Amino acid sequence: MSGKKAADAALYHLSPKGFWKKFRDMVVVNPEISSGLPIQSINRRPPPAWRPEKYSTPATKASDPAQNPYWRRDVRRQYPQLSVVTQPELSLLLLEHSGNLPLAPPTEETPGVPATAAAAVDLTEAISTITIANKVYTESKLPPSIPTHHKRWVPERAADAPHDPHSYFPMDLYK
Repeated sequence: MSGKKAADAALYHLSPKGFWKKFRDMVVVNPEISSGLPIQSINRRPPPAWRPEKYSTPATKASDPAQNPYWRRDVRRQYPQLSVVTQPELSLLLLEHSGNLPLAPPTEETPGVPATAAAAVDLTEAISTITIANKVYTESKLPPSIPTHHKRWVPERAADAPHDPHSYFPMDLYK
């Protein structure tokens, strides 16, 4: 047999030199164990950072300071924008979209007619005209109910608790 070990722990790993080798030999329980740091030139092909060229960020509209003002980049001040729908606008929308009327396809003879502002209608009048025309809910077509995974409790009278039949007993039992 040769004097070489079957598996050398420091063969493919870095090992300390000089003062740090002496310090490690004194402190470590098993000084023969590997440091665990692989030798870069042996284990990494190609090694990290081997390419000579440097990375450059591609130029975009955001990288141009003239086209990217601070107020567009400042996300802390992007507050939600409120939108307001007034009652006359809502009543017009409800009246326009309440019917299921099919639209005729556009033709070349009849150009698009610009939308005219309809007379403002009170919201309660608009709702009443829609409900009269469409009958939203009837006895056969009820509104949706909340789905529950348990039965609704219906009180049923249970037998009374044992007591003297001629005494005052104000308690009623239900199941």
